[in-house]
Amino acid sequence: MLVYRIAGSKYAHDLSGMGAALFGGRWNKKGIPVLYTSESQALSLLETVVNTPPMLVPQMELLILKIPDDSIEEIKGDALPKNWFKYPAPTILAEMGSKWAIQKSTLALKVPSSIIPSSFNYLLNCWHPRFSEVELLSREIFHFDPRLKK
Repeated sequence: MLVYRIAGSKYAHDLSGMGAALFGGRWNKKGIPVLYTSESQALSLLETVVNTPPMLVPQMELLILKIPDDSIEEIKGDALPKNWFKYPAPTILAEMGSKWAIQKSTLALKVPSSIIPSSFNYLLNCWHPRFSEVELLSREIFHFDPRLKK
């Protein structure tokens, strides 16, 4: 399966999940390295837009990654609290994602996007034994249209 990630060029080469580990995120606590990816380039762009301050849009790169289809767990909507899509995110989400990462049961965790709940993001567990099977297929400059940050 292909997944997509847009990142600043300075950090695009880093697939260690350390950015998420340093700051935590909707689906992980600080100290838990995961790599946030999306099911499409469009969703990856939307996630980048809502999570990057307007004045801090650096040169970006689009990464296309291939992950094994047979190591994906899904968190379904009925397992989430009613306010799961709110900002800031309910802490229970980071607890759920961190527990998954620590257990190392699957390489990827499929979660709904808080922007478009019918679309999905994939967290990649950098601690999982199969993380070495993640393939970087493409890395290219992404031309970020500044109108998106109005």
